Amino acid sequence: MMEAVLFCAVGLALLAVGGEGLVRGAVGIARWAGLSELMIGLTLVGFGTSMPELVTSLNAAAAGAPGIALGNVLGSNIGNILLVFALVVLIRPVAVDRAATGRDGILMVAVSAILTVLCLITGEISRLSGALLVAGLLGYLVMVWRQERAGGPAADLHKEEAHTHDPVPQALWISLLFSAGGLAMLVLGADLLVQGAVSIARTAGVSETVIGLTIVAIGTSLPELVATLVAALKGRADVAFGSIVGSNLYNILGILGITALFQPIPIPADLAMTDWLALVGSAVLLAVFAWTGSRLSRREAAVMLALYGCYLWTLFGV
Repeated sequence: MMEAVLFCAVGLALLAVGGEGLVRGAVGIARWAGLSELMIGLTLVGFGTSMPELVTSLNAAAAGAPGIALGNVLGSNIGNILLVFALVVLIRPVAVDRAATGRDGILMVAVSAILTVLCLITGEISRLSGALLVAGLLGYLVMVWRQERAGGPAADLHKEEAHTHDPVPQALWISLLFSAGGLAMLVLGADLLVQGAVSIARTAGVSETVIGLTIVAIGTSLPELVATLVAALKGRADVAFGSIVGSNLYNILGILGITALFQPIPIPADLAMTDWLALVGSAVLLAVFAWTGSRLSRREAAVMLALYGCYLWTLFGV
């Protein structure tokens, strides 16, 4: 048991450091190549911060642990909103720009609902479903790119997201080293995390799905947590909001899509309706905040944290 806990701890540390290193290196390479800040914010930062989820889900699917592969993504999306974003608001209340974030917030709700219906009806995420999810991600990126080339608050938001992981290496060879080293840490960290999580689940008598929804999901969300907290401390909590919404879209469309293309994901029998309701409900809650343009207060953040606590209680029954 202690060895499994050590594997998880080391794996989480490698995922956090590796994810940050990969993003900084990739952004450095992109700037060296002359890629615009808007494109960097839309693609590299959003996808880069989701790399721990991708590598972990791929590893879990290949190891025959669908509960961890799927629970990782669902738990990350729920935790991003009810835990990570709530912590951001506790540090600095957020005034959400509806024009900048309303579109992505509504899309996040739609994607979460579609995934829920798809999984409940078919009982798996097949390769065909994976291809459709990836196609949806590509379509989303094209749509956003076309809309935001004209400028506006949403474009400014994504440009600011490109700076959430500054400073980046100036020399190309250092950026390449950061990217290669970060990727290696991600692969090793994901392997250790999955091994440890499966071992803990079997030893403690807890399902792999619950471990995926909690320990693994929170661990792979560390890059989002670091990036959003730093943005909030710098007075750019609105950027933190956009980063979380974008990450949740990437998690469903990209991470689950790519994972299913490599290995179809059967829906674990112990994945309860409560988990799907938490996925869609948390997305709805965030979209409502974005659409109304309200200023999120610390009291509202406390409510979100309380909801997350209630969700954990349903998982462990303690």
